[in-house]
Amino acid sequence: MATKKTTKLDPSTVAETALRLLNERGLEGLTLRAIAQELHVQAPALYWHFKNKQALLDEMATVMYRRMVAEPEARPAAGQSWQELVLAANRGLRAGLLRYRDGAKVYSGARFTGTDHAQDMELQLGALIDAGFTLREAVRASTTAYMYTLGFVTEEQGIEPLPGEPREGFDVDERARRLAAYPLAAAAGEELFSGYDERFEEGLRLIVAGIETVYAPGARA
Repeated sequence: MATKKTTKLDPSTVAETALRLLNERGLEGLTLRAIAQELHVQAPALYWHFKNKQALLDEMATVMYRRMVAEPEARPAAGQSWQELVLAANRGLRAGLLRYRDGAKVYSGARFTGTDHAQDMELQLGALIDAGFTLREAVRASTTAYMYTLGFVTEEQGIEPLPGEPREGFDVDERARRLAAYPLAAAAGEELFSGYDERFEEGLRLIVAGIETVYAPGARA
């Protein structure tokens, strides 16, 4: 007699399975039922670990973060300037989010289930404070850069759910024809819907320059 395959459940296993299904189905199609079927368990078994879908999203974001900082280039290094730390952290964040369909939506508003992120936060805030920022300024500077990155990737994935895979309806030439009566808006399409790597980098550097202008020691005077 054939036996039904079962999976030993723990939060990490469930989250990793959910992240795999996320790339196949997107966030809207990611249900507890679908995850349970993939794990060969009944859906109620998942509620031993997650009281609702948001709790699962929190664990998924935590796993995403751990994978993200496991990449050597994403790890902040002691001795870097605050500018280098902000740039590196947000480049790593974008790269990590782009590995998953709707990755930015999963990450947005998530409450990490561990404290792994505190070490990197401490390093970045410490570098800003050592450079003369107040704690309030350091927090606002780092979160402004973070929210820029999260917002940028949310919009980017709204157009390209996975890199190089644009969803239907974002044809720049067709858009230009529809907006022919508004030549500037029509011409802007080429800039709005392409060159994400370059645009992200330029925007991030604008954020850092703005932080320097508003908060850096000497700017207040």
